[in-house]
Amino acid sequence: MSGVDQSPAFDALRRAMAENAEEPEGPARNARAEQLLAEAERLNIPLAVIEALGHQLKVYNYSSEKAKMFVPFARLLRMWDEHPEDFDEYETHALHWVFKWMTAGMLDQPHIPLSAMEKWLGEMEHRYRLAGHSERAVRSAEYSVAAHTGDLERAERAYTAWLAADRDDMADCHACELHEQGWWQVQRGRDEEALELWAPVLAGEFTCAHEPHAVLASSLGPLLRLGRLDEARANHLRGFRLVRSMESMRGAYADHVEFCALSGNEARGLELLAERPAYFTDDGHPRSRLEFTAVVALLMDRLTGLGLGDRSVPGPAGRSWTARELAAHARAEALALAARFDERNGTAHISERARARMAQTALVERLPLGVRAVRTVAAPVAAPPAPATVEEPDLPALVAEARRLSDTLRPNAVEAWAAVERAARGVELDPRDRAETADHRAMGMGPEGAELFEQAAELYAEAGDPGEALAAHARAAYVRALAGEVDEALTAIAGPYDEILALYSADGTGVLQTASVLMSRARILMRRVHESEDAGVLSEAERAVREVLALVEGRTGDDVRLAARVAEAQAMLAELAARTGDLEAAAEGFTRAAAGFVAAGLPWFAVEYEARLAGLRHHLGDPDGTERALRAALEHGGPHLEAVGRSQLHLQLAEVVGGRGLAEEAAEHALEAAHWADEAGEGPTLGALARHQLGGFLLRLGRWAEAAEVLESALPDLSAERHGEGTVVQTQWWLGDCLSELGEYREAAERRLQAAEIARHWPEQHDHATLAHLAAESLGAAGLPAEADRAYARAGGLWRELGNVHGLVRSLRARAWLALRAEHGADAARELMAEAVGECESALGDAGADEEARLRLVGELGHTHRQFGDLLARSVPEDAEDDSIRAVLEEALTQVAESIVLFASLGDDALDARTGAELAAGWLAADLSRPAEAAARARAVLDAYGDADGADATAQSRRAEARQVLELTEEQDG
Repeated sequence: MSGVDQSPAFDALRRAMAENAEEPEGPARNARAEQLLAEAERLNIPLAVIEALGHQLKVYNYSSEKAKMFVPFARLLRMWDEHPEDFDEYETHALHWVFKWMTAGMLDQPHIPLSAMEKWLGEMEHRYRLAGHSERAVRSAEYSVAAHTGDLERAERAYTAWLAADRDDMADCHACELHEQGWWQVQRGRDEEALELWAPVLAGEFTCAHEPHAVLASSLGPLLRLGRLDEARANHLRGFRLVRSMESMRGAYADHVEFCALSGNEARGLELLAERPAYFTDDGHPRSRLEFTAVVALLMDRLTGLGLGDRSVPGPAGRSWTARELAAHARAEALALAARFDERNGTAHISERARARMAQTALVERLPLGVRAVRTVAAPVAAPPAPATVEEPDLPALVAEARRLSDTLRPNAVEAWAAVERAARGVELDPRDRAETADHRAMGMGPEGAELFEQAAELYAEAGDPGEALAAHARAAYVRALAGEVDEALTAIAGPYDEILALYSADGTGVLQTASVLMSRARILMRRVHESEDAGVLSEAERAVREVLALVEGRTGDDVRLAARVAEAQAMLAELAARTGDLEAAAEGFTRAAAGFVAAGLPWFAVEYEARLAGLRHHLGDPDGTERALRAALEHGGPHLEAVGRSQLHLQLAEVVGGRGLAEEAAEHALEAAHWADEAGEGPTLGALARHQLGGFLLRLGRWAEAAEVLESALPDLSAERHGEGTVVQTQWWLGDCLSELGEYREAAERRLQAAEIARHWPEQHDHATLAHLAAESLGAAGLPAEADRAYARAGGLWRELGNVHGLVRSLRARAWLALRAEHGADAARELMAEAVGECESALGDAGADEEARLRLVGELGHTHRQFGDLLARSVPEDAEDDSIRAVLEEALTQVAESIVLFASLGDDALDARTGAELAAGWLAADLSRPAEAAARARAVLDAYGDADGADATAQSRRAEARQVLELTEEQDG
C-alpha cells in the first residue's frame, strides 16, 4: 500500500479533497466531493475510493443534505466486510467513527423505521465489541434514540450507562458530549445543571468543528429563563457569528431566532430569517427543518400579537408573506413534520415538544443587544402611568388632582389638565378651571401656545385673579421668544412687568404671580443673550435674574413653585458666568441650581443643569466631578428622562468611566446608550456612535466576537459627514483587531486597508502607516504573501517619510520573512534583513544625546540581529551540502552573538531577550558540533536567572530549555 500512497494522481486527489474540505458548507462542496469520488474510481486504487467515500460522507454530514450520507456509508461498510485489508489505520478508525453519524442521521429522517434504527444499534454494538471499543458511544446512541422518541425511562438508563462507560477514541469529543448532556438536563427542566455542564465549552476549554457554536445557541433559552441576561446577550452575539455561515447548523440558527422572539428583538429575528432564505425549504434534514419552522411560527405569532400581523416578512421564495400568513404556514409545516416523526416513533412526543415551543411567551420585554435595531412597536412613554383606578373619577376629582399636580410641578400635570378638558365636554366649567385648562394646554404646545396663553389670561381676569392673568400674558410673551421673536417678546413683556410690580406693591397679588412675570422677563432676556455677546445685554439679563432672586429668596416657604424659581434663577446666573468665561463660577452656580431642585423634591428639573455641569467639569479637567454630575443626572431623571436624553447621558458616562479604565461598566453604559438611541429613533446618529463606543470597550475586554458584531452593526450608519472620519477609521481599526483575534485574517486586512485609505488623506500620516502595517500582518496571516509584501512596502515608505526607524525596520524584517517563504527567496530575504540592520545602525549614529532614543534603537538592532540569525538558520535547504550548511550556520551564530552583546548592554531591562538569544546561540553551537560553547551558553542562562522568582514563567521556561541544551551537549561529549 505504501507504493500506492506514492502515486502522483492519488497525491493530487488527496490535495483536492483537502482543499474541498476547507470550502464553505453547502451543495457546491458536496457536488465537488461527488466529482472527486468519480476521479478516485478511475484510479483503480481501493484506498483512493475509500478516502473519497469518507470525504463525501463527511461533507454530506456537515451540510443540509445529510440524507445523502447513507449511500456512501453502505458502500464503505460493504468494502470493509469484503476487503478489510484495503483500509489503512486512519480509514478503519473513520469507518467505525461514522457509525454514530448514521444513528443520528436515521433519527433525523422520519421515513426510516424505528425498527431499522434498533437493528442498527445492535449492529453498531456488535462491530464495536469486535473492534475492542468501549460501549460509551453505543450507549450514547441508544440514549439519543430513547430521548427522541420520548422514552424517558430508557433514556435515563442509557444516559447513566453512557457516562459510566470508559472514554476511548470512539467517544465523541468532550465538547460534543457536554453539549448533549446539557441538552438532556434542559429537557428534564434542569437549566442550572445544563449551564454548569456547558461551562467548560463556553469558556473555550473544549472545542471542535461545531462547538462552542451549538452550546452557545442551546444556552440562550436557559439563560433567559434564569434571568442571566448579560450572558444571554453575549452568547447570542458570539454564537450567531459562528453559525451564520455554517449551512449544516440550521437547528442552532433556529435557537438564535427563538432567542430574538423571546427577548423582544423581533426585528433582529426578521433579519436572521432574511439571511437564510434556503432554510425555509431545504428538506435534506427534516428534524432541523422542524426546529426552524417552529421558531418561525413563534416569531410570527409574536409579531401578530404586537399588532403587526400585516407586516411584510421574509418567507419561502415564490411569493410575498405577511407575519400572520407566515405564522399559519410555518405552524402547519412544523406540525406536519412532527406528525411524521411521531408516526414513525409511535408516540406524540415530537408534536408535544413542537407545540410547546411555538406556544412560548416572551421572557423579556426588550433585551438590548447593542447591535442595530428597528423597533417593531412604538417606544413606551417615559413617564410612569397614572395610578390604576377601579372606576373613572368624576370631574371635580379630576380637577382637584390636576391642580395638585400643577401646584407641585409634577411632570404629568399637563396630561392631567388634558384629562379634565376631555371629561368636561358638554359641561360648563367655572372661569378658573377653564383658565387653568387653557393655560396648561398652551404649556404643552411650546412656541405655538401664545394665543392660548392670551385666552387663559382673559379667563384668569374673569375669575378675579389679575396677577395670574398677567403671568399668563408673560408666558405668551416668552413663547414668542422661543419662536425666535425676541424683540417682539420684550415689547410684549414690558406691560405685564410694570403692571405686576404695581399690583404687588399695592398688595393686589402675591409673590408667586409676581415671580412668574419676572421669571418670564428674565427668560426672554436670556434668549437675547444667546443671540448677542454684548456686555450691556448680559448686564440687563443679570439684573433681571437677580430681581427674581431678590423677590423670592427667603419667601419660598413650602411652595415648591417658588423654590423652583430660585433654583432656575441660580442656573441662569451660572449660564451668564459661563458666557463671560468664568467656568468655575458657572459650575458652582449649576451645582447650587441642581441642589435647589433636588431639595425642593423636583429632581427631574435638576437633570438639565447637571448635564451642563458635567460638560463644564469635563472642560475644567475634573473627571471625578464630571462623573458625579452625570450619575446624578441619570438618577434624578428617573423614569421622566426622554429616551434621547438618557442615551446622551449614558454615552457621556461611558466615555468618562472608560477613561478611568473601567471598561466593563463603560460597556454597560454604551449598551444603554445604544438601546435608548434606538428607542428614540436616533439609531443611525446617536445609536451608531454608541455602538462604536460599545465595540471599543468590548474589544478592550477581550470579547472579540461580541465586539465584532457590534462594530459591524455600527459601520453602515457611520459616515464621515455625520460622525467624522476619525470615528469611521477607529471603528474599522477596532473591527480589524477583532477579526484578527478571531482568525478571520482576510477580513481583518480588508477592514484595515479601508481605514488606511481614509487616513491616507490626513495631514498626519502615523495612523496611515500603522494601518498599512497592520493590514500587511493580516494579509500575511491570511496566506497572501504577495499582497502582504506590497502592504509592508507601503508601510515602510510611510515610516521612512515619518522618520520612524522602528516601524521601517519592522516592515523590512517582516518582508524578509515573507521572502524566505517564497521559492528561491533566500537571497532576497538576506538583502531585506541586511537593509534592516543598516537602517538601525544609521539611526543609532544619528541618535545624538537622546539617551532614551539610543537605548530603544539598541534594542531594535539587537532584535534585528537575532531575527537575522534565525532567518539564516532556517534558510538552509534540506538537500544542501554539509559545508554550505555549516557556513550558513556559522553566519547565523555570528548574528545571534551580536544580538547578545547588544542586549547585554541594556542590562536587566533586556534580560529575557538576551537569554532567548543565548539559547538560540547554544542550539546553533550544538548543531556546529561545539558542545563546550553550547554548554557555556546554557550555563549563562541558568546563572542569569539564579535569583529569579519561581513564579516567573519566562524564567522557568528558559531554565528548562537551558537544561535541554546541557543534556544534548553531554550526549555529544559522550
